[in-house]
Amino acid sequence: MISESRSLGYTKKRKGKNGKYRYTACYVDIKGRLRSAGTFTNKKEADKAWQRAEVEVSRGRTGDPARGRQRFKDYVEDVWLPNHQVEVTTRESYTYAIYRHIMPTFGSMRMIDILPEHVREWITALKNQGMRPVTIRYNKIILSAIFTTAMDDQVTFIHPCRGVRTPPVVRKPLEIITPEQFDDVYHALPEGSFRLLAETEIESGLRWGELSELRVKDVNLRTRILTVSRTVVELNPKFHPEGRHFLVKDYPKDKEYRRFKLSTQITEKIEDHVRTAKLTQDDLLFQMPPQDKPRARITEIPDPETLGCTEPNEKGRTYNHGTLSAYTAGRCRCDYCRGAFTLYRAKRRSEGKDTPRPRRARETDGHIPNDWFRRNIWCPALPAAGLNFRPTMRDLRHAHASWLLNGGADLQVVKERLGHASIATTERYLHTLPDADETALEALARTRNRSTTRK
Repeated sequence: MISESRSLGYTKKRKGKNGKYRYTACYVDIKGRLRSAGTFTNKKEADKAWQRAEVEVSRGRTGDPARGRQRFKDYVEDVWLPNHQVEVTTRESYTYAIYRHIMPTFGSMRMIDILPEHVREWITALKNQGMRPVTIRYNKIILSAIFTTAMDDQVTFIHPCRGVRTPPVVRKPLEIITPEQFDDVYHALPEGSFRLLAETEIESGLRWGELSELRVKDVNLRTRILTVSRTVVELNPKFHPEGRHFLVKDYPKDKEYRRFKLSTQITEKIEDHVRTAKLTQDDLLFQMPPQDKPRARITEIPDPETLGCTEPNEKGRTYNHGTLSAYTAGRCRCDYCRGAFTLYRAKRRSEGKDTPRPRRARETDGHIPNDWFRRNIWCPALPAAGLNFRPTMRDLRHAHASWLLNGGADLQVVKERLGHASIATTERYLHTLPDADETALEALARTRNRSTTRK
């Protein structure tokens, strides 16, 4: 039997067509296959080539101490990231966190040199930078996952993250939007499909990816049963298999389909929307609106002599409002000065002197981007409710669960409806509305009043 430490590489001499000798460097890879490390003009170079190849092979053998001498950056980029099986959204998040927060500290260090003391120093540095405890914990989870795999691969024999603590993450109480507050926001939304989208969310508790991927065929209008079988995620194109922005997954977050019933009134509104918009069974129920509406343009500027002058610039000069000089030299950005510059640029473009920049449009395949909806539709409607916090569409999912439990719905039914993996997650929504403890207070008052009447 051949010893594991014995060299299996060699140099093979062969004669070329021109009569000159060539030397091929041969080595055996980790799977026992004979491979070539290249062909050279002299034996010395060939020997060096197969020896280098054997060193690389040895790094792949279990228990070889040389494996731990590779840099953290090389292990993560060559081994861990390419082969770690996670969702594409998780891979995108992991990649950002690794290069933003982990690689600057550990990238140049050898795997065997990273110790718990280095991890503690790193956590302290992140805390001193003002990073939130929940973000520190997330980054430490990623680092720990890397070293767990490294230990399984026998790259290292010590786990530097074990026993290292992160700052405590305090779980804040959920702020739940009340039915009255939701009604105020609802009526401040643009009429049409966006109101229906918000109402469907509050009545179903869907995650945003499930809601924005909802199609006509997913709602049985006769039985009022909604089937959640897909979700859509938005990605940086370099993480998308086809270089796009939206990726539809044929399963929701919990990787199990779920079905539940909708109320009669929301089903009727959905049916009316499908009929009015002439949607087919495969169409998205809520679609990104057209983005080709032209911007409003100013067409006329009053006489600049009647508009007054700008504030003095750094040279003490003033200019009449509504002139190019006021915009460029006076740096005034009032409506009149902006209008004068707009008209000037429009005239040059009409004369072919400038190439107009194409109108910016959000790249989408019909799905509504979460951040676009938040900035352009949802947030502008929030001031109407006079809230002291800014609820998101995810908070409507929280509100759905809280309203159900506050109304007496069974805890297990709510868990299945929302697709929670654990009932402990659903229990978080118990007693979250402002009036949820009224019954307890009334019981307390009755007990105290009983002692007062005795006196």
